[in-house]
Amino acid sequence: MHTFFIDGPAGKIETVLAEPENQQPKGIAVVAHPHPLYGGSLDNKVVYTLFNSALELGYIAVKFNFRGVGKSEGNFDNGIGEVEDVIAVTKSIQNQFDSHTADLPLLLSGFSFGGGVQIQAAQRLNPELLILVAPSLRHVSSPQLASIEVNRTLIIQGDKDDIVPLDKTLEWATVQTLPIVVIPGAEHFFHGKLSVLKQTILNYHP
Repeated sequence: MHTFFIDGPAGKIETVLAEPENQQPKGIAVVAHPHPLYGGSLDNKVVYTLFNSALELGYIAVKFNFRGVGKSEGNFDNGIGEVEDVIAVTKSIQNQFDSHTADLPLLLSGFSFGGGVQIQAAQRLNPELLILVAPSLRHVSSPQLASIEVNRTLIIQGDKDDIVPLDKTLEWATVQTLPIVVIPGAEHFFHGKLSVLKQTILNYHP
């Protein structure tokens, strides 16, 4: 696992990458963190779980700090510039690896604000897979996933979430007939439920 910087639209983007050991990578997984103004960063425990789950599944795992977070340059941009950050990171990693291994499938995943951003980014990046954990549909405009196969989208949410209410996620998903995996007793940050969250992702076998 190593840390480096990617040139983004608002300056340098602090990025962490890990490659699976002893196997050809199954794809590239890019993980987005929760809201920058509420302490969200690539060190978030749910982000760590998503990152490690992707790595365990055989993906090149990538997480990064949005503009203005950690050592990333720039300032918070209400989810608009953050979509551009995702795209810049994704394309940079694809350019780095695809030339050596042919085009690798793309997995976008995100938690809370990061999930909402990934819904936006997916419209332009057309990932093979999308994993959304308690995606925030309030802080960013969240379009329907018209361009993505519904059987390639996994949404996970706790039933005790008081930050991203389950009923709002259900309302958004129902229109698109997207299933949601609900983890009983889990609140927004999945305290005490991170192992269940990880196992849910691993069981999905993306």
